[in-house]
Amino acid sequence: MAESTERVKIWRRFCKNIPALASLVIISVSFLVSVLAYVIAPDNSPDANAQFPEYALCPPGTKAGFLVFPSDTYMPQNFFDKLAHGVSKNRRTVPVFPETVTLRGDSICWIYPGSTPVEGGTHLVDFYFPGADSITISSDYFVFTTYTGERMSVSREGLSSKFRSGVFVESRFFFLGADKYGRCIYSRILLGFRVSLFVGLLAVFVSLTIGLTLGLTGGYFGGRADDMVMLLVNTVWSVPTLLLVFAVVLALGRGISVIFLAVGLTMWVDVARIVRGQTIAIRAQPFVEAARSMGMSHARIILYHILPNLVGPVMVVAAGNFATSILVESGLSYLGFGVQPPTPSWGGMLSENYGYAIGGKPLLALAPALAIAIAVLAFNLLGNGLRDALDVKIR
Repeated sequence: MAESTERVKIWRRFCKNIPALASLVIISVSFLVSVLAYVIAPDNSPDANAQFPEYALCPPGTKAGFLVFPSDTYMPQNFFDKLAHGVSKNRRTVPVFPETVTLRGDSICWIYPGSTPVEGGTHLVDFYFPGADSITISSDYFVFTTYTGERMSVSREGLSSKFRSGVFVESRFFFLGADKYGRCIYSRILLGFRVSLFVGLLAVFVSLTIGLTLGLTGGYFGGRADDMVMLLVNTVWSVPTLLLVFAVVLALGRGISVIFLAVGLTMWVDVARIVRGQTIAIRAQPFVEAARSMGMSHARIILYHILPNLVGPVMVVAAGNFATSILVESGLSYLGFGVQPPTPSWGGMLSENYGYAIGGKPLLALAPALAIAIAVLAFNLLGNGLRDALDVKIR
């Protein structure tokens, strides 16, 4: 009962810290966005990598029109596969001005958007029934005939009305504009949440696993075990973080599966130092001495008496490490050693578009930079809020 009451008090103290509470909300929404990125992104293709040169460097708020070929179909996918990898489309889409799509004889015609609009078109067979060998046109119907003799007829008026009503045309908004390849910046920012939070989550897990193990071992047992732990900690501490990350990346290769390991292997030192210091202090407490006198094993004392008292400091350092991992991952991607294209990464997007910051399109570089700054600030404020709420002396 007392423990439950103390938790309520901690939560109330945390809620009084408005910046920390707002950061918790931002982080929670970010995790939700990272999971549902392909559901809410305008471009739900894998890695949001659909490229439309016709809309390259278009301004924010641009409404784009696309002619969808009904003859092509979606590849079968379940919901969770779409949620994880996006929609694998083999449906062909062509950028068009929607009002220019017309049916002329046995052809579909349109005008491509861009700085210099160009007229385009395709045969009705290729658009509607690519398996057909020939088409017969009458005053009322189009009759498609395949090599096997299969026939399909479509009403001319019905097909014309579909074109007039825009059935074969879909719209998409470029809320933050498009990059030089014609990719949706907004969609790639949303997917960048997934990459940054995924790397941060796994990097923090790796750092906590190593740091807790070594810190508890050195702090609890002391003696030679503590000397060995501190020798390893000081050795790793003497190597610059980025240099160590570069060494791991160059040794194991580039990619998202290596980045979180490289970042985690550089951040465990902070965890180990804090955990060791706290363990040494807790080890001298009367309740630990009482547990020893009762004949409890070392493992039981560490798991049930020391580790629960480390939750507060570990949560604070974990929040700080999360912010550091996002910065390191973004820096590596900016330099070309992190997440590789076409996978969207905030650092990679900043590297691709930083030249436009002084070229009249600053949003291309400003959007990923703001995303990095907001995410790092949120985790730092969360860590400060947790520290204040858990610190009894401040109360």
